[in-house]
Amino acid sequence: MKVIKTVGEMRQTADSLRRAGKTIGFVPTMGFLHDGHLSLIRICRKQSEVVVVSIFVNPTQFAPNEDFEQYPRDFDHDEDLCRREGTDILFYPSLTDMYDTNHKTYVTTVDLAQTLCGASRPNHFRGVTTIVTKLFNIVQPHLAVFGQKDAQQCQIIRRMVKDLNFDINIVMGPIIRETDGLAMSSRNKYLNPGERREALVLFKALETAKSLIKYGTVDAGEIKLKMKQVIASSIAAEIDYIAIVAFNTLLPVETIVHDTLIALAVFVGKTRLIDNILIKDSDIPA
Repeated sequence: MKVIKTVGEMRQTADSLRRAGKTIGFVPTMGFLHDGHLSLIRICRKQSEVVVVSIFVNPTQFAPNEDFEQYPRDFDHDEDLCRREGTDILFYPSLTDMYDTNHKTYVTTVDLAQTLCGASRPNHFRGVTTIVTKLFNIVQPHLAVFGQKDAQQCQIIRRMVKDLNFDINIVMGPIIRETDGLAMSSRNKYLNPGERREALVLFKALETAKSLIKYGTVDAGEIKLKMKQVIASSIAAEIDYIAIVAFNTLLPVETIVHDTLIALAVFVGKTRLIDNILIKDSDIPA
């Protein structure tokens, strides 16, 4: 595995790989890798000849009161995991190499970025689409893999790729969970033991929704009410949002149909956690 730390070297390497006819697969991350990230690398490995993983904690997607400085970092551990997974290139650029001190240009996807997480984190997705655009221009991938846990992010990036004519296939990998159902996240590290137990309320709320749908409840309002009741049973949890939307548009729906996204963000203590499920035809009784 080769570790590249400058934009110039990564761009030169990508140019050489493309001239050689190699298919480049890309997994962008902010590091502190866990099995969820590794599952994306494995998907990428199956679909490309060269796997590039980036590690960059992107400041433009954090608000001033958020956890940019505290965000967990462990490059040596990440490097070891990437090597074990057969990553070909680990791209680890510096902040000064990625953002000029006089940086003035941002990429914005309207509408899709104003709902769900975008409503409570107003400039978050502007930062995401900006850094992903920069990384796409540097790494020059043929495909890129993102996780369903950030389903809104995945749809926004798909829209950006379509609108800006990037010739990149966006692949979404499934949510990877702990044995008790908690969605894997780098921010789970912030939870103390009591909060870690309370954090299961997100998964329980989603499982409640799925069970209701299985037994014939398809009214979105009723499902949201039941989910709120589940979360209210936790002394440590505070709802940011519960949303039931069409996955392609992220607009609210009144009735559950195929490709409905049920998503939520909940503060457990001071830690904001997100999770979701995507409803398929097989989840809805005939």
